[in-house]
Amino acid sequence: MLNYSIDADGIATVEFDYPDKSQNILNAKSLGAYAETMQKALADPAVKGIVIASAKKDFIAGGDLAELGAATDAAAFHAAISGTHKLMRAIELGGKPVAAALNGSALGGGMEIALGCHYRVAADNPKARFGFPEVTLGLLPGAGGTQRVPRLVGMMAAAPLLMEGKRIKVAEAQKIGLIHAVAAVGEERKAARAWVADALAAGTKPLQPWDSKGFKIPGGGPNTPGGMQMLMAANAMLREKTYDNYPAPRHILSCVYEGLSTNLDTGLAIEARYFTNLVMSPVSKNMIRSLFFGMNEANKLASRPAGVPQQKYTKIGMLGAGMMGAGIAMSTATAGIDIVLLDTTQEAADKGKDYARKQWTKQAQRGRMTADAMEVLLARIHPTADYADLKGCELVIEAVFEKREIKADVTKKTEAVIAADAIFASNTSTLPITGLAEASVRPANFIGLHFFSPAEKMPLVEIIVGKATSDATLARSMDYVRAIGKTPIVVNDSRGFYTSRVFGTYVSEGMALLEEGVPPALIDKAGLIAGMPVGPLALADEVSIELVHKIAQQTRADLGSAYVERAADRVAAKMVATLGRLGRKSGAGFYDYPVGGQKHLWPGLAEQFPQKLPAGTQSAGAGDAAILTLDEIVERLIMVQSVETVRCLEEKVLRAPIDADVGAILGWGYPPFRGGPIGWLHTLGPAQAVAALDRLAEQHGPRFTAPKLLRNMATKGERFYPA
Repeated sequence: MLNYSIDADGIATVEFDYPDKSQNILNAKSLGAYAETMQKALADPAVKGIVIASAKKDFIAGGDLAELGAATDAAAFHAAISGTHKLMRAIELGGKPVAAALNGSALGGGMEIALGCHYRVAADNPKARFGFPEVTLGLLPGAGGTQRVPRLVGMMAAAPLLMEGKRIKVAEAQKIGLIHAVAAVGEERKAARAWVADALAAGTKPLQPWDSKGFKIPGGGPNTPGGMQMLMAANAMLREKTYDNYPAPRHILSCVYEGLSTNLDTGLAIEARYFTNLVMSPVSKNMIRSLFFGMNEANKLASRPAGVPQQKYTKIGMLGAGMMGAGIAMSTATAGIDIVLLDTTQEAADKGKDYARKQWTKQAQRGRMTADAMEVLLARIHPTADYADLKGCELVIEAVFEKREIKADVTKKTEAVIAADAIFASNTSTLPITGLAEASVRPANFIGLHFFSPAEKMPLVEIIVGKATSDATLARSMDYVRAIGKTPIVVNDSRGFYTSRVFGTYVSEGMALLEEGVPPALIDKAGLIAGMPVGPLALADEVSIELVHKIAQQTRADLGSAYVERAADRVAAKMVATLGRLGRKSGAGFYDYPVGGQKHLWPGLAEQFPQKLPAGTQSAGAGDAAILTLDEIVERLIMVQSVETVRCLEEKVLRAPIDADVGAILGWGYPPFRGGPIGWLHTLGPAQAVAALDRLAEQHGPRFTAPKLLRNMATKGERFYPA
């Protein structure tokens, strides 16, 4: 785990080499070994100085998230992190020069280990990144990061590193003072050792800046005018952005304010308490489970059928050159794969390629790619109106209009050209794959690949398996999703699948609230406070109220007498059929979109959907007593998504709870602090969730009825995830 050696000049090398892992991580075992080794080196008279290094390609990746996620004993954890603080202070004040040789990335706890050294030299490695990503998983840098970083680089420069999890390259790390020097790749240890030798020759006791006499925080501390201004602005922006749903950035600000108002040792004690609080909180456990472990499993294709050789793609077909098709083409070309972009006319196909050109031109103008690199990407996109050009495609994806007749027509024309073992995929967001596959002469090779808009940016692809879809087709489709750098979740066929079905409940509940008389501004604000990126009415405008109306009409036609009308159907029909307000695309929906002006709620909503005032409002009358509070609106918007997700599990549409949570967070921006729709029920506990749903069902209807699966779990004391 740690390699230890002493050279003839008395300079010891402590080398991290975590066994059976590609990267070094920090946990009880590795930190225990580090403490034992460093204490031995500090106490050994033969050791004059120390170099900390790594035997892996990177320095240290960070803390062991499995260990952090499983921690439940607050007292024991606090004692452990306090012990780490004491060790690092012993190193800093031990009188022996200690240098860190950073051969690659140093992130989180790894960067904190380096900050506990007197000198840091990094290799000029273009792939290396330095920073503190803990906040993105609901944590803070708990091994001294909130105290050492702002003391080293100043509060202003520390803010994006600590509060946003920004990872920086070696040149920027040196510029702001996070590292002292940069050496050629492979020379960083020699440079670190040379600094130690020079320090020994100078004969002065090495000290960190904060331990030196007369130390002042760069740019001023928290109680200076500049520091107070920075903290006030950061606090205001934080609350505006997060609605106080995420404790980690708030705790980081507290650590900086409280810790930098005193000495380092007291600051470390403050940090230890805040860090322990976060590690024990359900927020960090939700985020670690879904954003780290769940996403890693999905990206590793953990559910890929075994025994199917990996598919290497060289040519893909894309039917439909609209915004969705062009976005998929961009993702494919970026992955180094040629793509045939087909539409009904050459002009329409060329417009799709022009969309890609415009998006990449913006990136080139921002310095994110060169003009030559853009031309290489564009050369991989081949616009056409001729189906014969699809010959040789290993996979063809259709993104044409959501009409079965049109989809059936393009399926037949495509299959007449492509090889017998090629895959045909539909990007439909609602139509069942099994029904669409009826137009195919090889339904085993037919699958759903549901991308999200804009496809070139959104990270999720929902893979839908029809009744006839083979395991080989599923495995090969997963290979494509991984090849283009997207995260897949696999679901079984049903109307709306998983993402469209559950995402739709959020929009529908917003419309139901509108029909009930809840002020539209309150509805959308409640969505933001709940943690969603956009309010439900604003989101309905974005996806198109007309689309909501058309889906309702198609579902009504398909289900006949079994169809149950919803409030959202009535609201959408009124907005579209009666008022002609289709959403943002028409410049008029729940909001108005004036040319050159700011969008704003349509004033006519008050007349079309008479509004009541919230309970407790001074102007509310006796007839308004039934109106909901903000907390009740938030609960409805969140719980309606969770209950529908459990139904998807119960009906075997979803294959695993973690697929639901990863899909929700990546697909429609479900708030990560809740862990996902299932993660939120896990946080509440099934018994409490059932009680809440029973109350909501009694008050607002059967859409909130707790599924049998959830009731059984509550009765048996089961949980969706390990406690």
